[in-house]
Amino acid sequence: MEQHKYNSGIIGNGSYIAHINTEAEIVWLCWPNFDSSPIFGSLLDKKCGTFSLIPQSKLISTSQVYLENTNILRTEIHTDSGSFAVIDFGPRYYEKGKLQYKRNLYRKIIPLKGDVKIKIIISPTYDYGDQIIFPKVLSDHILLERSEFKIHISSNVSLNQISRENYFHLNQTIYVGLFETLLEEYPIEDFIESEFTKTKIYWQNWVKHCTIPNFAQKQQIRSALCLKLHQFQDTGAIIASSTTSLPEAPNSGRNWDYRFCWLRDGFYTLYALTNLGQFEELEMYSQFISNLTPSIDGRYQPLYSIFGESNLEEKILNLDGYMGNRPVRIGNSAYTHKQNDAYGQILISLLPLYLDERIPEKKRFHNLNLLKNILDKIEFTISEPDAGLWEFRNFSQKHCYTFLFHWVGAKAAREIFLQLGESELQKKSESLMKAAEMNIESCFDADLGCYTQAFGKKDLDASLLQLITLGYLDPKSDKAKSHLTSIEKNLKTKEGFLYRYLHNDDFGKPETTFLVCTFWYIETLACMDRLDEAIILFNKVSERANHLGLFSEDIESITGNQWGNFPQTYSHVGLVNAAHKLSQKKTKSLFW
Repeated sequence: MEQHKYNSGIIGNGSYIAHINTEAEIVWLCWPNFDSSPIFGSLLDKKCGTFSLIPQSKLISTSQVYLENTNILRTEIHTDSGSFAVIDFGPRYYEKGKLQYKRNLYRKIIPLKGDVKIKIIISPTYDYGDQIIFPKVLSDHILLERSEFKIHISSNVSLNQISRENYFHLNQTIYVGLFETLLEEYPIEDFIESEFTKTKIYWQNWVKHCTIPNFAQKQQIRSALCLKLHQFQDTGAIIASSTTSLPEAPNSGRNWDYRFCWLRDGFYTLYALTNLGQFEELEMYSQFISNLTPSIDGRYQPLYSIFGESNLEEKILNLDGYMGNRPVRIGNSAYTHKQNDAYGQILISLLPLYLDERIPEKKRFHNLNLLKNILDKIEFTISEPDAGLWEFRNFSQKHCYTFLFHWVGAKAAREIFLQLGESELQKKSESLMKAAEMNIESCFDADLGCYTQAFGKKDLDASLLQLITLGYLDPKSDKAKSHLTSIEKNLKTKEGFLYRYLHNDDFGKPETTFLVCTFWYIETLACMDRLDEAIILFNKVSERANHLGLFSEDIESITGNQWGNFPQTYSHVGLVNAAHKLSQKKTKSLFW
């Protein structure tokens, strides 16, 4: 059976993310925002619309690459009569000191050799396929109109021929643009070429200013560029993924909408970007956090919309689903959960804004009331059962992972309050660290020799590798070694990949390994000075990316099949942080 990998790449600019497959079809594009209905959504159902380029002659082969160190995608189509390339990108660049990221999408179709005819099919829908958007051909553009938006389509070829889906003889480069506002600068060829040059320079300069050691540079660069696309420029929110309902395993029912901002995922993404020497994203995210409105009792939800909205009601749609996998969900009921690790993660996310000298004073974050409120929430929830990071829907436990982030969060708060000269709050932070430590230790099972998922439980959990990577356990201690050994014995596959856990949850026993857990394992091996093993496994995991170096959420250990939402920020964060730790250890071994 052919290996399953997602055969697409993504483009965007902070206002949208488009998925383009190896045949140059836009299979997923939510508009106008990350969490809107797709206008092109054939990824989940053919009735959800498409933007495709169909050659008249027989398709022979395709290939797809990113232009070096950019989020500009090039797809080549080879047919039995000739070949052509498609360049896709969203504009992002600085002009007169101001960032430009217009909600425009550009397609450049270039003849390469032979004699090729293509037709351009632009068939948008809305409300998840329930509403057809009928294009209106006007004198200088095609108008796609809804109450929520207008899209103006311009091109250097006949708009009527596009609308009628007639074939074009590809004897010149064709430019097609989706514009949020009507294009006023003509000719379109010159305009899109100018946008292309400025965007290419922007991305390559952004990469140039990343701090990336020599180890696995190519993989880290692609991960960094992928993560960057998942921050919504308007508010600073960071989404977990741009897709919904791509199954964690075939016919598993584990199909979730990830187009929202989890406070936990935001922390992990910012941790990775900070490791890469990027701080703009952190500054933007801090504003998103500041603008969130907690509930009456001061609690924060585990996730919010990209605009900070709290109601994310989950619904099931009547769609076929990816490769026939139902249900298709929009919204996510996890917003109703108690997931108390989020408070610690907010504090760690903000820590560099107070301590890192590379951030100038005028860019620093000052919100003492927010810090005090978050610390109060750690105190309030210090021993409370919750749904945990894996978002169990039908039961609550006293999760060791939550206790760990109480400890790490209180530790971060102590450092911030020390910097601010707030001695009483510093003492409170230290007191909460001790309380969290007691709770963590209550989860240690002497018979198993490890920390278990929750107080009074025997279940093991790969997320607790972070007891070592986040500095709670000394990597040289017997407790750390015993803890790691138990997780390896119980959760690791023969191929080296790790399951999150292996007990039954709301949907039975997990079938696929969770990719970030394997990266946590690699990072842990590096911490334990098992460097050769870590590097071998890192290279093996890197081979599980798709043709563009993009990772899904889950991997079938034996087959290497990709499953889950795609691309998944968790997975790319895991790669960056594991590579960062491996780089540190490799450098240390060279000089000591």
